[in-house]
Amino acid sequence: MANVILPSGERVVVGGAGLLAALRERGVTAAAVLVDGQVHDVRDPLPAVGEARVVSVDDPAALDVLRHTASHVLAHAVTRLYPGVKLAIGPAIADGFYYDFRFRAPLGRDDLPRIQAEMAKIIAEDLPIERVWLPRKEAEALLAERGEAYKLELLSEIPDERVSFYRQGEFIDLCRGPHLPSTGLVRHYALLDLAGAYWRGDASRDMLTRVYGTAFPTAEALAEHLRWREEARRRDHRTLGPELDLFSIQNETIGAGLVLWHPKGARVRHEIETFWKEEHYRAGYQLVYTPHVGRARLWETSGHLDFYREGMYSPMDIEGQEFYLRPMNCPFHIAIYKTHIRSYRDLPIRYAELGTVYRFERSGVLHGLLRVRGFTQDDAHVICRPDQIEDEVLACLELTLHILGAFGFRDYRVALSVRDPAHKEHYIGSDAMWEQAEGSLVRALERKGLPHVRMGGEAVFYGPKIDIHVLDSLKRSWQLTTIQFDFNEPERFDMAYIGDDGQAHRPYMVHRALLGSLERFFGILIEHYGGAFPAWLAPLQAAVLPVTEGEIPYAEGVAEELRRAGIRAEAWTRERKTLRWLIREAQVQKVPYMLVCGAREAAVGVVALRLRTGEDLGPQPVSAVVARIQDAVRARTAAI
Repeated sequence: MANVILPSGERVVVGGAGLLAALRERGVTAAAVLVDGQVHDVRDPLPAVGEARVVSVDDPAALDVLRHTASHVLAHAVTRLYPGVKLAIGPAIADGFYYDFRFRAPLGRDDLPRIQAEMAKIIAEDLPIERVWLPRKEAEALLAERGEAYKLELLSEIPDERVSFYRQGEFIDLCRGPHLPSTGLVRHYALLDLAGAYWRGDASRDMLTRVYGTAFPTAEALAEHLRWREEARRRDHRTLGPELDLFSIQNETIGAGLVLWHPKGARVRHEIETFWKEEHYRAGYQLVYTPHVGRARLWETSGHLDFYREGMYSPMDIEGQEFYLRPMNCPFHIAIYKTHIRSYRDLPIRYAELGTVYRFERSGVLHGLLRVRGFTQDDAHVICRPDQIEDEVLACLELTLHILGAFGFRDYRVALSVRDPAHKEHYIGSDAMWEQAEGSLVRALERKGLPHVRMGGEAVFYGPKIDIHVLDSLKRSWQLTTIQFDFNEPERFDMAYIGDDGQAHRPYMVHRALLGSLERFFGILIEHYGGAFPAWLAPLQAAVLPVTEGEIPYAEGVAEELRRAGIRAEAWTRERKTLRWLIREAQVQKVPYMLVCGAREAAVGVVALRLRTGEDLGPQPVSAVVARIQDAVRARTAAI
């Protein structure tokens, strides 16, 4: 018998499959039941002993159940409207749900309202949702009769002799659940978008149509989410980047996943790189530059040709030797280290490089600047003695938080990825090395006061790691910084230093990227600020706007004075437009400062200062405006 806590707080004692009957007796509509923190279907038998908690439809713990049920309502509607459609998968995801289909004819976004209307009918019918268990042979026969090849493939991977289906009205689907008791409980939902998706994520398999949607327990929560989506759409770097003339990706002429940085975007990149380099020099790093290609032998030694060949571009034949575009920078940094015999007194050595790498990403996963084929990593490798590891990791964390804070990211989530102790055979390195490495990471995080989530089994095979996820202005999480131990490459490349005992010892090496890649980080920055960069990053910091042709010489002089003070300024004198048009254009281009020069301002040597936020600060001396902009740049804050 299990002790069950109802949403009202009442406790009942039931056993076996008696929960659903007990709930019906009390008129309780339950979404799911939590047993030891795991979500289960209310139709499932309860454990013989222990405590369970029933959750209602509006409980956050039941959100995935609600959304999973909504995905089945979507699939039900599609099968009604499009006879012959084939079903693939339909899970709940972070912000909603999706379902993948194979349609006989292409589906367009204009079809979504029709599908959503059919979903409304199914919800209004309030169909009971039943769980049906079928013997494997019956399940195979049912799916074969319906021609559900994708479901048959999924079924072939389920080892059980009895499998779970869910039925609502005439619709039945292979699914482990859990689901709500009836379709009528899906009240607040919306279909959002369409996308192509390869079956099982494999580009060699069928291309399916993915329909995205979302569902929430309340109308208010749904409306807030839709507002959030609209704001995210307005901030989409794939739209803002070209609109602000920052970058372009020209699939037909240049190639998919290859970025062209326009002058304005290149200026922002220059500011990022300059700041990054200066801070790394201050932190004791040595900057290096290395080739974009390397001989096949290098990638054989590093292990990339064994473990990463599918992510590399095809080799080039150069005078009978195979060369590869680099997918990583680390082998080159190791090669620099090995040009000298190193003493324990030389360590730690910190090499850093803004190194461009090339990786073959399938076209289906390319996504603006966030997933590209050629990108520049802010890469660094710390080579040190075992006794230096903790301090070096702490220094990495301090540098990370300083640099990310300067870009406006101050809300973090930290994950510590460690090996699975039950499967040590999947990892290289001795127990002592892993224990020391994991302990060093933990102590560094504790010394820095960073709470973290321990992710068992998430370490890479060559060492544990720290990942830092930042939250942007829309509270979206982005994984940026990674600090990774590597027990593999020091061994493969036979790295060594001479210890104080005169013997050769193997150093420890830490891979470290703070921003991840400049391309992806730039895309995140665009969306974080909605293209309105803080003054220190803005490609154009000040636009000087003459009211009439008579003020053009004065405006050009003001712009020159700002440039001499180190401010990126332009006098907008090429096209004669109205002042209202110039101000509007500066706001569209998200220029932080507008300096208006009319006859009165020119007569007394001042400018009328306006901010892109719409504030009119009135006449001010040029020197005061220069000081204001310089202060904002030095402070590296979002305020202007």
